[in-house]
Amino acid sequence: MNKLFNFFPESASTVAGPLDSLIWFLIGLTIFFTLGIGLTCIYFAVRYRRRHVDEQPVQIEGNLKLEMLWTIIPLIIALGTFYWGTRMFLGMITRPPDAVPIYVVGKQWMWKIQHPDGRREINQFHIPIGTKFQLIMTSEDVIHSFYIPAFRVKMDVVPGRYSTIWFEATKEGVYHLFCTQYCGTSHSAMVGKVIVMSPAAYEEWLAGQSVGRKETMVEAGTRLFTERACVTCHDGRTGAQGPLMRGVFGKPVELSNGQVVVADESYVRESILKPQAKLVKGFQPVMPTFAGQLNEEQILQLIAYIRSIQSAEGTTGGQTK
Repeated sequence: MNKLFNFFPESASTVAGPLDSLIWFLIGLTIFFTLGIGLTCIYFAVRYRRRHVDEQPVQIEGNLKLEMLWTIIPLIIALGTFYWGTRMFLGMITRPPDAVPIYVVGKQWMWKIQHPDGRREINQFHIPIGTKFQLIMTSEDVIHSFYIPAFRVKMDVVPGRYSTIWFEATKEGVYHLFCTQYCGTSHSAMVGKVIVMSPAAYEEWLAGQSVGRKETMVEAGTRLFTERACVTCHDGRTGAQGPLMRGVFGKPVELSNGQVVVADESYVRESILKPQAKLVKGFQPVMPTFAGQLNEEQILQLIAYIRSIQSAEGTTGGQTK
């Protein structure tokens, strides 16, 4: 169908097919009701037209069964379509447990992409086929929007917060990457490409990139955690001024006001830049802000480190700020 009409871009991810099916259903539904209502109006206009000047039309009384029919059937269709779309949306934004995190920073006018092993790319993204990836994205300046048409994934990238989306490529090839939010005079130049490779070709590419490779995201985060003296307050010892970091990522955290939040990427970022915004229960507001001292890439490295450390028992080893 896609090749026949060239209606959609090439389908190259696990979500593309189901999403296209939903769109085709909505298009078909729209055509059906548009033609049905339009042709019915034309038929009534002809069939019940006034034939004489003094003609008096026959009064038609209401039909309860008919009215219930044309109310209930559209209601079922609308609720079914809503359920279908909601399930698909939740599936697109819910990260699979085996998804590999990839860190993306939008900046006028480029996409900076960093792999967990430390490899960096600008305006291009090499990935192997058949592997799930979660993109953790933010912006250094204005609103951008990360869009890969062939994967049917699109997410706004907003300064000061994290956006996440995941995908799994199903077809080898080179695919377009666009920014779809106007972000300045060179917005049209903020384009890139996603290179989907076979596992063997990807391993070969990795081997070619190994020379001069920088430290991994976790290694960089570990170094920053030590250099910025975070360890002095978050080492878990008795009387420490800050909560223990080990094992906290993704777990619920109780705040001093009784609220419970999840220690995700956005929460950790806010705790680094605005440490008094959500104060952990049992700790004093003594942590200084690192706003202006760390860039977005460094914050992502710290998040990667905190995300990687787990307690020996596999449970929460403390709470974070």
